[in-house]
Amino acid sequence: MKPLEAVAALIEPILRAQDLRLSECKWVNQSGMQILQVAIMRPDGSMDLDTCAMISQQISDLLDQHEEITSSEYYLEVCSPGAERELKGEEDITLSVNKDVFIRFHHPINKMLETTGTLLSYANGKGTLSYRDKSLTKTLEFANDNISYIRLAVRL
Repeated sequence: MKPLEAVAALIEPILRAQDLRLSECKWVNQSGMQILQVAIMRPDGSMDLDTCAMISQQISDLLDQHEEITSSEYYLEVCSPGAERELKGEEDITLSVNKDVFIRFHHPINKMLETTGTLLSYANGKGTLSYRDKSLTKTLEFANDNISYIRLAVRL
């Protein structure tokens, strides 16, 4: 098992006990410091600072007991995946129905390679998006295999 997979497996029970999901676990090198970044969220995609702090302490205590997984000196950062986080996999996309998303396509749809709109539905690898074209609201259908990149979008 690779170190990040081992970390993810180790912290999973902590997250499950608080009804949280692991969004991402990765090593980040910042100004020569090794940072173990653990992004967590609730099933609805939200997160708050107090929960991050609580989970950070629990993960830190657990990792201290398993130093073989993190063999070098590092800093632990427990955070939210962000308001405009990338959607990874069909489960993430399904959980984002009725939210604003930005999508980049491999092949143009309605002459667009990318667009932002509200994800109206997503099931079985196909989705429907409502978007604005000047003053008109339009919809488009897309297939999962045509998605080059998809993330949540914040509407201002």
